[in-house]
Amino acid sequence: MSDESPYKSPADLQKTAESTLTWYQGISNYQWLVLLIASLGWVFDVFEGQIFVASMNDAMPQLLGTSSSNIDEATQKVISSWNSYALASFLLGGAFGGILFGMLSDRIGRSKTMIYTILFYSVFTCITAFANAPWQMVVLRFFVAMGVGGEWAVASAMVAEVMPKRSRPVMGSIFHASSVFGTLMAVAVGYFVISKQVMGDNTWRLGFMIGVVPALLTVFIRWKLREPEQWVQAREREKTDATQKTGSLSSLFAPAFMRNTIVGVSLATIGLTTFWGCHIFGKDTLKRRAEQQVLQTAGLADVDWKSPTDEQKAQRVSALKAGKDDIKKEEMIGMFLTMVLGGGFGLVLFGSISNVIGRKGAFVFYHLGGLVSAILLFHVLAPGDYSRLTLCLFLPVFGFLTLGMHAGYAVYFPELFPTRLRGTGTGFCFNAGRIGSAAAILASGLLKWTPSMSSSYMIPLFGVGVVVTLLAKETQGEELPE
Repeated sequence: MSDESPYKSPADLQKTAESTLTWYQGISNYQWLVLLIASLGWVFDVFEGQIFVASMNDAMPQLLGTSSSNIDEATQKVISSWNSYALASFLLGGAFGGILFGMLSDRIGRSKTMIYTILFYSVFTCITAFANAPWQMVVLRFFVAMGVGGEWAVASAMVAEVMPKRSRPVMGSIFHASSVFGTLMAVAVGYFVISKQVMGDNTWRLGFMIGVVPALLTVFIRWKLREPEQWVQAREREKTDATQKTGSLSSLFAPAFMRNTIVGVSLATIGLTTFWGCHIFGKDTLKRRAEQQVLQTAGLADVDWKSPTDEQKAQRVSALKAGKDDIKKEEMIGMFLTMVLGGGFGLVLFGSISNVIGRKGAFVFYHLGGLVSAILLFHVLAPGDYSRLTLCLFLPVFGFLTLGMHAGYAVYFPELFPTRLRGTGTGFCFNAGRIGSAAAILASGLLKWTPSMSSSYMIPLFGVGVVVTLLAKETQGEELPE
């Protein structure tokens, strides 16, 4: 029967019409609103996480009773260890919160749970501004991350459920890519506020105080969002069929979902571990270069800092203090090039790439690219005598390839589970991945690895990501499972 047959059913005619539309055509105002609200929640979500990255080189020294310009090698190791503990705590908190709130969203609804998660991370980020000891920072990062992990799980499931099949991959990528605005906000605070030291060594606290602002978004969510029809139907099925229980964590390990769960957790573990171990270290490339130039200008480039004299220590402190503003600015420029510019494009293009070469093809592309770009940056460009321009041109490429696969979690994970388990499964896969990455980062802190050592040891994980992807299920072109 030809496509012009007059005997097509209304459903067939609708499918034919749908197939001719681009991803952005036919999207209702409400669907755009869901994307906007979910993305705003994720923007602030990421800001709450990245404000620590933007300020940790100032916050942790101050909490330890010193300053970022008065640090010898032994103190630097202590600071690095506490920063690793804080990052590991954040990852563990995200895992716990993501699983908890993901299950809750399957049981009480997406919009209600989103309100709880945003309030959670907003309030505890603001409280962090009043921390006065390293252990308090570590504990508060756990609670902030609970809301961060939960918001992503709920929002990604909601975006997937309200969008048509043709739009879902691109919309999911746009949702996750909105994270760059959160990073950009953190960069702006670091560049224009923290680097200016308007409150001396306490300036970093201002960034955390801003964290209470997202709480205002919950009023809009309560007013505008309704529960997805798929979720409503899943709840109705649960009332008449005991096997259709919503939000059941144990169901993720039933034979029907075991493979998807293992693959999802593995991909997230690899992505998050390489993010904190490789991507974050890469974004500091310009900062490390600026520090070396400051020491070189002060005539201290050839000093053996493993056993410096007291005079050399004093000279180093004086030189770094004098160049502190320039060093901080270079750090923020590197953060922008890597995480915002390159990383942003990598995230937003995952959906389009996966529409061409499939979900599995896109993951393989990014993991292979991450492997090659990390080797080039850490073992060729950064230690070599390359110009600042060369590094500035390569950092966006590095950011594109090492961060882009993260959008795949928002695109791919909701496609692996039925509606009754979508929030639970999506939240578990993404946030249980934080546990493995937290273990790796915690180990680096306990073993007192330098950031350079950690990044080198974690590069091979990109290769492992390729292997895991080859074992995954392809979901390109399929409807969301009911």
